[in-house]
Amino acid sequence: MSDTPHSRTLSEAESKQLLARYGVPFAEERLVADPAGAVAAADAIGYPVVAKLNGDGIAHKTERGLVRLGLADADAVARAAAELLAAATADDGEVSVLVAPMLRGNRELIAGLAEDPQFGTTVLLGVGGVLAEAIGDVVLRLVPIEVVDAEEMIDDLATQALLGPFRGEPAVDRDALTGVLLGLSAAAVEHPEIASADLNPLIVVDGRPVAVDALVEVTG
Repeated sequence: MSDTPHSRTLSEAESKQLLARYGVPFAEERLVADPAGAVAAADAIGYPVVAKLNGDGIAHKTERGLVRLGLADADAVARAAAELLAAATADDGEVSVLVAPMLRGNRELIAGLAEDPQFGTTVLLGVGGVLAEAIGDVVLRLVPIEVVDAEEMIDDLATQALLGPFRGEPAVDRDALTGVLLGLSAAAVEHPEIASADLNPLIVVDGRPVAVDALVEVTG
């Protein structure tokens, strides 16, 4: 997601705070200023954890190596936090470290908001993770959507086998997934300045979708 001349991308923490108000489920996480704070956050959340550099000027963390996964102890967290803070540039503005649990699931979905040049804002749902580009299984609906629209979006995914019981995990909680889509629609209606939103990935944990990353782009 790249900023256009009249738009800006909110930080990951800001993006999550905005969408969480509309019921989008996120993992418990903490925003800290230094390695000691990161260790305290990880101790409270429970290991293993993920650490990411957070800031208004940071949109593409993975490409810049600003994500540390599977940190299993305090030493690893402190080292990762120090490395992330040291990697910040002047263009990143004020930065902090986001510490979150390392969630695992065999299935990943994507959801979000996208602007259609002709019709306006759409809600999208698709298969995420490493299969996303290969499968290209994405469904769109114009905002606003109702419960029946969200349910139809889920039914319209071609990869239905991923939504049922899978590798010892329960079926995807369709009510919870419907809630994510309705929340995105409500956010778009109440915040017309939202140009796009990405929840990628939505990891299915014990059947329930949990967003582990979020990016919201706003205009104006």
